[in-house]
Amino acid sequence: MNGMATSSGQVSWRFGLTLCLATCWSAISASPERDRGGLSLRSPDGKIEVTVAARGRLTYSVQVDNQAVLQPSRLGFEFSDGASLGSNVELSTTQRRGANSAWENKWGKRREVRDRYNELRLALREVAGVGMGRNFEVEFRAYDDGVAFRYVLPAQAAMGAFLLRREPTEFCFAGDYQCFAGQQEKGFQGAQEWEFKPGRLSEIKPEAIVGLPLLVQTPAAWVAVFESDLRDWAGMWLGGGTVAAGGVTLDVKLAPRPDGQGLVKAAPPHASPWRVLMIGREPGRLLESDLVLNLSTPCLLADTSWIRPGKMAWDHWWSGDVEMKTSTLKDYIELAAEMGWPYQLIDWQWYGSFNKPNSDITKVSPSVDMEEVRRFAKEKGVRLLVWLYWSDVDRNDAYKKAFALYEEWGMAGVKIDFMDRDDQEMVNWYEKITKAAAEHHLMVNFHGAFKTSGFNRTFPNQITREGILGNEYNRWSTRVTPEHKVTLPFTRFLAGPADFTPGGFLNRQPSQFKPDSKAAQVQGTRAAELALFVVYDSPLCCVCDHPSHYGGQAGAGFLKIVPTVWDDTRALDAEVAKHVVVARRSGQEWFLGGLTGSGAYDASVSLAFLKKGRWRLRLWRDATDSDVNGEHLEIEERVVTAQDVLKIHCAPAGGLVAWLRRE
Repeated sequence: MNGMATSSGQVSWRFGLTLCLATCWSAISASPERDRGGLSLRSPDGKIEVTVAARGRLTYSVQVDNQAVLQPSRLGFEFSDGASLGSNVELSTTQRRGANSAWENKWGKRREVRDRYNELRLALREVAGVGMGRNFEVEFRAYDDGVAFRYVLPAQAAMGAFLLRREPTEFCFAGDYQCFAGQQEKGFQGAQEWEFKPGRLSEIKPEAIVGLPLLVQTPAAWVAVFESDLRDWAGMWLGGGTVAAGGVTLDVKLAPRPDGQGLVKAAPPHASPWRVLMIGREPGRLLESDLVLNLSTPCLLADTSWIRPGKMAWDHWWSGDVEMKTSTLKDYIELAAEMGWPYQLIDWQWYGSFNKPNSDITKVSPSVDMEEVRRFAKEKGVRLLVWLYWSDVDRNDAYKKAFALYEEWGMAGVKIDFMDRDDQEMVNWYEKITKAAAEHHLMVNFHGAFKTSGFNRTFPNQITREGILGNEYNRWSTRVTPEHKVTLPFTRFLAGPADFTPGGFLNRQPSQFKPDSKAAQVQGTRAAELALFVVYDSPLCCVCDHPSHYGGQAGAGFLKIVPTVWDDTRALDAEVAKHVVVARRSGQEWFLGGLTGSGAYDASVSLAFLKKGRWRLRLWRDATDSDVNGEHLEIEERVVTAQDVLKIHCAPAGGLVAWLRRE
């Protein structure tokens, strides 16, 4: 754990911060008066309100600044034995508390994370039907930047092991609002790699399987729907419900078990993940939120000192044909060393054939002299990660022997690929593998993965994951458009870090772009590609391109200095799918990253976030001809202060980055 609670209610951190933890519980028995008028929960600033109806059918609604965002929406469970919870309830007791604490996040967008909320916990009993006599709880939390709730099934004589058939949770939006949705096309299975396309909530059909986060623009605020603390449960999706009274209802769907037996199999005591509404009056406020992490189980690793963020080179997969041989791996190790990156990824085929009954993740392909590769990497001060196909990891518990071997080899971590599911069985597999990796001081990067949901707080060695339509798609498609890239900060990245694999230096305007599996190009300017390293979150950042594409190139120097984790994050200007400008602090230095869609953008960036004094600014910006030649870049230096406003023209599909240091 990063901190230890003391008997006096203080939380002391190793980095010297001491904050008061204010928590106060009050419990009352339910009464008709309290049931009708007392089940309201407000955020600490009083601007977000949740109202719960807990007699008869259990529902909740949400208001922001006194405007309805969610109309009364159903809560509850349906089980395989025909029982339901939430259909006809009686309130037993309520408990309320307020909390205000902080914790340290060494691997994210903000070092000191505030966790401030008000909580309402309802103890309920089903009073009719097959589920009569069963007890359950619903916990609500209201933050200044959102609302969350989860179900808790306490141990009880009336309920033993259960099989969940359906979770009839609803999100009944008060209008047919604009949204950005990522839709799964082949059932619940897949790598969750999609665009978040604009549309109306009413366009989400009942049969749809919409992935999270779902971003919704309401008159009161921007709202992102997703989940947090997904453990021993099935992943949450959304489908269209009814359109009535001017509103649109979305239904929760859970990934089914592979054996076809329901959705979730467990026994009380047990809790669901948090169902989350992240709320921001402006889209930039969403980028600054730590809500998903705050709702997640705190770190369960006793020692995290060995988990070290940084950038890594990526062998020949993205930038050409696979060349799994010693000399090629040494070329990429050399690149990492020259750039000051601590890691190099050895990708697929290093152990020969994969996803076969005889595949062995402890044996090395004859084309690779692993002993020489390890020796050379150690000489260069670079540590290695290796790629693994998940079934080869899982088969006969091969990971137990392999992880011990990798620790003996001095490996830094593993990249595990092609799981393509988020049912309960696979969710639990992620946790089992991550725990086993931690026992051998291995970081984990899941690819072919479902979106994260705060798991990186619970097990920070699970340092990043895919679950994103990233740069790899440039090899065979035109899908990684400027609009897609400037939508991701407001959608997928709200859930947590993502391994987008930035760093393509064959930069093209969209009209000039052609998919190329031999020398992959990217849509957008050089400055826009550099901006991804600031705008996107990934504590372990895989840099995609070939060594020959970086040598002597404008902007390559920025990849030597930009960090992958931050002490503070500010969204300075943001419009979903149009443009975004983010400022990040690392120690006493600030970095700026700006990104625009297919249209040009004139950024006006206030430097008011700086402390007093003079600052040395180094700026990488689009050249005057970047609308024709995306690889062109201009670099300038000057002295600025907090009173200055930067006026920067971004070309279509363009961007900017800057580095600010005290004079």
